[in-house]
Amino acid sequence: MGGIGKTALAVEAAHRACAEGWFPGGTLFVDLRGYDDDPVTADQAVLALLDAMGVRGAELPQEAARQYDVYRRLLCERLNRTLLILDNVSDPSQFLPLLPGIDHHQVLITSRDRPDALPVRLIDLETLASDDSVALVTRALHSADERDDRPAREPRALRELTQWCGHLPLALQIAAAMLRRRRRRDIASLVTEIREVGDTLTVLDSGSRGTDQYGRSLTLRPVLEISYRRLPPEQARLLRLLALAPGAESGTEAVAALAGLETDAAMGLLEYLAAGGLVTPVLTRGDVRWRLHDLVRAFGAGVVAEDACLLEEGEAARERLLEFYSRWAFEADARLQWLPGQPEPARFAERGQALAWLDGERAGLVAAVQWASDERYAQKAVRLAQRLAVYLLWRRYLEDGITVAQAAREAAHRARDHDAEAAAWIDLGNALSEVGRAEEAIDSHTRARDLHRATRNRRGEANAWNNLGNALREAGRAEEAIDAHTRARDLHRAARNRQGEANAWNNLGLALRVAGRTEEAVDAHTRDREHCQALGDRHGEAVAWYNFGAAVMDAGRAEEAIEAYRKALEICYEFEDWYRTGVTLHGLAQAHQKTQRPAEARAHYLRAAEAYTRANAPGLAANAQSAAHALT
Repeated sequence: MGGIGKTALAVEAAHRACAEGWFPGGTLFVDLRGYDDDPVTADQAVLALLDAMGVRGAELPQEAARQYDVYRRLLCERLNRTLLILDNVSDPSQFLPLLPGIDHHQVLITSRDRPDALPVRLIDLETLASDDSVALVTRALHSADERDDRPAREPRALRELTQWCGHLPLALQIAAAMLRRRRRRDIASLVTEIREVGDTLTVLDSGSRGTDQYGRSLTLRPVLEISYRRLPPEQARLLRLLALAPGAESGTEAVAALAGLETDAAMGLLEYLAAGGLVTPVLTRGDVRWRLHDLVRAFGAGVVAEDACLLEEGEAARERLLEFYSRWAFEADARLQWLPGQPEPARFAERGQALAWLDGERAGLVAAVQWASDERYAQKAVRLAQRLAVYLLWRRYLEDGITVAQAAREAAHRARDHDAEAAAWIDLGNALSEVGRAEEAIDSHTRARDLHRATRNRRGEANAWNNLGNALREAGRAEEAIDAHTRARDLHRAARNRQGEANAWNNLGLALRVAGRTEEAVDAHTRDREHCQALGDRHGEAVAWYNFGAAVMDAGRAEEAIEAYRKALEICYEFEDWYRTGVTLHGLAQAHQKTQRPAEARAHYLRAAEAYTRANAPGLAANAQSAAHALT
């Protein structure tokens, strides 16, 4: 893309190559200004090259064809190997007539557009790595004043500044120039200014003056504007809409939904945008996703904001994307919660496929739910939030779960949709419980219960009681938890909801264990397991086996516990539920430790640490590692 540092890299490479003696004939450099309003043609460039080779005045032929003949003859006669740099090319017609025609010399071309039709070696440039971005700004400041200690004093502010610049070399150079001018102000002041304005382009372009060492203006927006103006209408439209997409990356199907196109048509346009350096294809698990640079996104959003027609086009695109996300998330959620005897979800044949799609689109899905603050998107966004709750808990993306539930709750409250608001309170309470905020979770589930009671939604009320019991148990209020789970069990039983009753038995068993009523807990987990087996709920059965094992372990029946844990573990592996795999392995380790088998205990602690790591639970992984080391 523009501003990535193509020219700087080409020139630096040329200097180093010549210093190594690769090109004793030196270099020939031409800036073809391919993205200016009046690009340099090959006919104009050959005159500059001939002049550099000493052909001028009376020796210069008048006809273009003769000029090319002289140019190629001189290159053929030139014994010393030479590097030809053709910089800033926008079209093959600018450089094809300038190629030497022999292998003796080498040609390096820089362009924002990939000449895919030609058999030339292509080197794609990405943005800088974070550490390299920091080094670039630091070096730029020290080159002006080696005593400038701001990078050393403000490492965090400097790193944040590079993030706002999107690690784009041109943006970083502009930021460095601004810092040199503001030498008596700290780096944090520039970061604060960008954060308050919310637009890096505006701040950097308003504060930048002058040109770089190649005579090019130190401004960002014109660079992006030129690339945008050169696009055909359908590509320009897709770029604008991509700038409105949630998340840094999108799958092809999501982009097609955003644009209202067939998938193949969207793919073709994306490939053209990628060839122009405006989007980046990212291969993930064999599937291609599309990333838009933050500054390109800001530019595209700015174009949309300035035109009422484009704003309406963008709002319609967001509605299409939300509808797509809701449909696919519904199918993915259905697959995650599917039980034998239920209709087969059409979109995803296996749990792994559903999880892979949710993993890939997670950032976009979570960001799209935030659109619920706009009344136009509120209903669809709330529906999407409901379909993400199980997945976010499953993968332990708990902060995302809190964010999504809060957005859904606020939108449902504004719409006076009490059942949707209650469901959001439950999802919020579950996520809060998992991060240890038990009192807030109790408040969330109490609000959900009251809302479901008000609408006489008995099933919803039962779920709220059940989740309230979990939060009460986490807060150390075991007897109140037992009462809540008993109410949930009875409500589910009255409604003949066996799945809900099974869940209530499971949670009742957990509360009974905390209260020291071990044999009652064993009985509760046995009933839970029997319900799950009758329903064909394999994952629920794994949870029941684990909790049964923990209860009989409390009763001093370690061998029975080990057998139960092994049965749970087998099912957890089947579902690739790494969090519960870690919990179960941890339980097995403790059981082996209790029965004086330190080697087996240590091995299971280490396996638990690995599973916790895969489950995005680093704290638990560290605890398991420590337990293993203690047995070394």
